[in-house]
Amino acid sequence: MTTLYGIPNCDTVKKARTWLSEHGVAHSFHDFKKQGVPEVELDRWLAAAGWETLVNRKGTTWRGLDEVTRSAVVDNPSAHAVLLQHPSLIKRPVVDWTNGSITVGFDPGAWNDRLDRAR
Repeated sequence: MTTLYGIPNCDTVKKARTWLSEHGVAHSFHDFKKQGVPEVELDRWLAAAGWETLVNRKGTTWRGLDEVTRSAVVDNPSAHAVLLQHPSLIKRPVVDWTNGSITVGFDPGAWNDRLDRAR
């Protein structure tokens, strides 16, 4: 089953959840705030997408970090530590698709293409 990871009050996560439902994609939702960030999955996301994609450097959480912490995020291991400590830094949503691939962020066009290829 497809799993969507994120924060329930995030507008992008809301749009993604609605899109999945409207397109008949069975999925579960993993709430970072209530359930935390699954460390094994985080490692897989970093390996698949890279820290540059996974770390949301445009959000208020990133801006709220001190300069030393921000400048220390330079690779997957350093991002791993910060993302575990600050789940809101993860660009949302992260989707673990049924086939084992992941996507970061919500792109309806790319998601439509993904469904078309799966059919």
